[in-house]
Order: sequence, then structure tokens, then C-alpha cells
Amino acid sequence: MIDLHTHTFFSDGALVPAEHLRRVEVLGYKAVAITDHADSSNLDYIIPRIVQAAKDLNPHSKTRLLPGIELTHVPPALVKPLTKQARLLGALVVVVHGETPVEPVIAGTNLAAIEACVDVLSHPGFITEEEVQLAVKNNVMIELSGRKGHCLTNGHVAKLALKFGAKLVVNADAHEPGDFLTSEMAKKVALGAGLSEDQYLEVRKNMSLFVDSI
Repeated sequence: MIDLHTHTFFSDGALVPAEHLRRVEVLGYKAVAITDHADSSNLDYIIPRIVQAAKDLNPHSKTRLLPGIELTHVPPALVKPLTKQARLLGALVVVVHGETPVEPVIAGTNLAAIEACVDVLSHPGFITEEEVQLAVKNNVMIELSGRKGHCLTNGHVAKLALKFGAKLVVNADAHEPGDFLTSEMAKKVALGAGLSEDQYLEVRKNMSLFVDSI
């Protein structure tokens, strides 16, 4: 199991990184990214702390902690420069909070994230065919969300991703201990979105290859 989109108390989560990592280690995870919510006001506060947590905790855990960030509700024009800044600060996983149907995310955020070549576009709502095709070109992974509300358009996202060959990820968007996906539940999220079992295995393979590459 791998999850590339989770939150600690550095934004709106409940756990410190040490407990966060321990919870998923017990669930048998290979890796987890901590991607707390950020904009230009707190980017330089959060990322160095997650980088330090990874440095301290990884030697003592079977699960690898990946420092990351989720750019959240930032104006589309700021996505690219903030992505660059995040990487310079040490973020190994840059996620953008996509145009979920349950929040007033600014139109154009999905496109800005894809153009910025972020790693993961989370819960992208009614993403367009053109955006999915660009995601393929720019090697941006598109999320199937396990989180209430954000998951409402998983079927739409999966349908377009499969049509155009975009890489999918299954993430919990976990904020509390009960949010972490078990292997069985992650599979249900994928199959519920319309993937076959073989397609879900391909998702897991691609997520593993991504982690191995960073």
C-alpha cells in the first residue's frame, strides 16, 4: 500500500508525523506522503518540518515517509511558482487541490496544476478530456479519492483516465486515524470507480514505481 495524499496537524489533520507514520506502518504500507495544505503563507513553514520528520523517522520505520505538500485553493497563476518553491524546499510529492465538486475551487486550477507538472492532481472533479490528455503528456497522476464528497466524481475521473491512458492513484486524503485506507478498502475505491482488478493492479504498480523513483 502507498498513499500520496495525507494530512497531519500541520494543517487540518489530527496526528503528529510520528503517529501518522506508525498508523500506516501497522497497516503494512510501503510509503506515505504527508501533504499538508499550504499556500504562500505557510509553505516554507510546513515542508522543512516534514523533511526533518522524514529524516528522523525513516531509519526506524518499515514504511517510508515522503515529505510533500498540497497547494490548496491558491490562484491558478500561483500554482507553478509555488510548485517550484515547494520542490526547492524539499517536497518530494507536490499535490494540487483540484476542482472537487464540493468546494469552490477556482476554475482553471486543474489546468494550472497539470501545466506546472505537479505529481498528483487530487480530486479533480469534472476534469475535461483536454486536461486529461495534457496530464498524460506531462506525466501528472490523477487521483481517485477515498474521501467523502471528493469521491463523488471518481467514476467520471476514472472513465476519462482509462480512455486516454492517464496514470491514476488511489489516495485516502486522510486527516484522522480512521481515514487511512486498508488494502481492501483502497481496492473498493478503485473498483467502485469502474476499474477492473487488473487495472487496479496497474495503479498500484505505477504508484510503487513513482515512489521508487524519488
